Amino acid sequence: MVMPISSGGEHHDAASSEGSEPLLPRKHGEDDDFHGASFSGAVFNLSTTIVGAGIMALPATMKVLGLVPGLVLIVLAALLTEASIDLLVRFSRAGGATSYGRVMGDAFGKPGKMFLQACVVVNNVGVMVVYMIIIGDVLSGTSSSGVHHHGVFEGWFGENRWNGRFAILTISTLGVFTPLACFKHIDSLRYTSAVSVALAVVFVVLTAGIAMLKLARGQIPMPKLFPDVHDWSSIWRLFTAAPVLVTAYICHYNVHPIDNELRDSSQIRPIVRASLLLCSAVYITTSFFGFLLFGESTLDDVLANFDSNLGIPYSSLFNDAVRVSYVLHLMLVFPIVFHALRLNMDGLLFPSARPLSCDNRRFGVLTGALLAVIFLAANFIPNIWDAFQFTGATASVSVAYIFPAAIVLRDRHGIARKRDKVLAVFMIVLAVVSNAVAVYSDACS
Repeated sequence: MVMPISSGGEHHDAASSEGSEPLLPRKHGEDDDFHGASFSGAVFNLSTTIVGAGIMALPATMKVLGLVPGLVLIVLAALLTEASIDLLVRFSRAGGATSYGRVMGDAFGKPGKMFLQACVVVNNVGVMVVYMIIIGDVLSGTSSSGVHHHGVFEGWFGENRWNGRFAILTISTLGVFTPLACFKHIDSLRYTSAVSVALAVVFVVLTAGIAMLKLARGQIPMPKLFPDVHDWSSIWRLFTAAPVLVTAYICHYNVHPIDNELRDSSQIRPIVRASLLLCSAVYITTSFFGFLLFGESTLDDVLANFDSNLGIPYSSLFNDAVRVSYVLHLMLVFPIVFHALRLNMDGLLFPSARPLSCDNRRFGVLTGALLAVIFLAANFIPNIWDAFQFTGATASVSVAYIFPAAIVLRDRHGIARKRDKVLAVFMIVLAVVSNAVAVYSDACS
């Protein structure tokens, strides 16, 4: 997740000369029509990286923590994410690094760099398989819980071969994911990212509108403001919200690719702040109104709550609008996450090869192979929520907090201040303890 290096010219040369980096170089010669990414495009791309499937779990964290502590922790998670990115920016520039992997390599050698890349691969593969599962569940229906939930297309057209899970995911993969995955530069996805953010806002507006309508009708009871703590079991249960909150803003693996394409690399800090502010607003609104709407009936994936009568006119229409807008959002998030997956997988498999953007055959084979693996996993291993919740809680938290903190404590260039080291220790302790307790609590329950 980190930043560029010192000056623009040096940044360009360093990025384009490193064939072994799992990042696309700045466009010199090969793409004369590319003149650098814009501020708005970078904000949309980074925001799309942040807002994925995790947004649907946030209302459930309010059920566990209560509204007041839950909303406060969402804000604190954003501040902690900004701090971790800022640390990486500074250490990246100090070492002349142009990628998160290079910063890790500078601090811990080749093993550190490869470990980071492996964590990004594990995290992103898991995330995208979950995306595909959600898309299949929402559009074609699911019976994984023992009770059949009708999909949107199944409700509209009845059960047919063309709207089954396999057909839906095949059409989505060939018609949406593959074309968008063929873009070599992350800035090429700025328009789809803008639409993705807009669709997330549509989901928020619909949820808030339904909640306020029911509130005006007196159909919503007073929500729980603070957690119900009465024994040790209820205390342990509070920690189950930790993985969702601690990793809610993970975007670190895409900060470098976005920064490498900026016209002005000094804009990266304002871009990070703007993205975090936008996503915080989306998260807070979704958490508040989602929990307000469903209360103690809020499910782990709040999207599943939009499968029943909402108690308002045109309930089925609103249900479908919410679910379809979210599925379209996930479809457009997919290529942004896939971009980082492909680059880091390429870095693991071909560490000494020329840049991926310069090798069309390697680019095509890697893209096709990764899409095939994700597609097959989503079709034939549908019950993987617990497994990927675990890998997400470990790989994601390492990428977001543990690795940046370790780089600071290593301090190869002697630039760490005392408060930097205190923050680094805090991030490691928070990440390790909260997620260990969360995994233990989940196992016990």
